[in-house]
Amino acid sequence: MEIITTGAGWEFLFRWIHFLAGITWIGILYYFNFVQTPFFGSELGGQAKSAMIRGLVPNALWWFRWGAMFTFLSGWLLVLMYLGMDGMSLGDGLITRILTGGIMGTLMWFNVWFVIWPAQRDYAIKSAEQVAAGGQAVPGTPEKGALAGRASRTNTLFSIPMLFFMGSARHLPTFNNGDNDLIYWIVAGVVILAVQLNPFMGTAATQKPLSTVSGTIHAGLGLTLVLYLIGVIVN
Repeated sequence: MEIITTGAGWEFLFRWIHFLAGITWIGILYYFNFVQTPFFGSELGGQAKSAMIRGLVPNALWWFRWGAMFTFLSGWLLVLMYLGMDGMSLGDGLITRILTGGIMGTLMWFNVWFVIWPAQRDYAIKSAEQVAAGGQAVPGTPEKGALAGRASRTNTLFSIPMLFFMGSARHLPTFNNGDNDLIYWIVAGVVILAVQLNPFMGTAATQKPLSTVSGTIHAGLGLTLVLYLIGVIVN
């Protein structure tokens, strides 16, 4: 029964929950961006779009947003456990690597709950239901849909370096080892914040990579490389 009677057991349980919730969340995120959105842009997808938004999308969004919530909560509980029972500090290299991924994950959670879900609930789904019932589309739906799409693509972009830094926490101990943390967080923080603000305040040029699946993936790989180099240079 050590799984519920020891700190290590509880740490494992929260990590297991974190993995399960994260797989659910990111899996549906990739489905939306790699499968559903391109399908909606096709001729057949355009014909099926209204029915799917009214029937399939609400269920997918339920698993999507609650997967995000449980990933977010379990992740920060793990950080608190590391800082408490394991005796680590904010200057520890493992914590630096985890927090780099965790901050991007937190921004992704914010985008899900406060950008993507409200836009889908109050505009896309509501509009599809009203039109199907013979009414009018909700004003502003295309604009809100475009914003939600950019936020979702940004989450896909963030997921690539987020998973890299989570994986590097225990497997690349000499990378980002906690030295020069202040410089690291200033530079990396500015880069991460710029990517987060891009869907809302960026230009057509900066938002262009988010318009395609390949552009989003390449941007995610590029951000991973940039953050990795920042960590290497300031060590």
